[in-house]
Amino acid sequence: MPSKPKTKTQIIAELAEAGDVTKKQAAAILESLANQAYKGAKDGFTIPGIGKLVVQKRNARMGRNPATGETIKIPAKKVLKFRIAKAAKDAILPAK
Repeated sequence: MPSKPKTKTQIIAELAEAGDVTKKQAAAILESLANQAYKGAKDGFTIPGIGKLVVQKRNARMGRNPATGETIKIPAKKVLKFRIAKAAKDAILPAK
């Protein structure tokens, strides 16, 4: 049976213990990292060893409504992507 993902509270508790800081300080650090990522995403925000948060442009394209089969035009838009770092990929999915 797979385990559940960690909650924000659990992550903060582990950060506090690992960094030898209070839970309140660890929460502030985590919040600061998130805010920096939000502000820096348009230029590409890298978390070393984990990955890079980037905004990517998608071109307009033709699509199909699966219910009716009708061809529709899908407008251009910006999307948020997270590119996993090689170090993270290798640590989680070791080479065969």
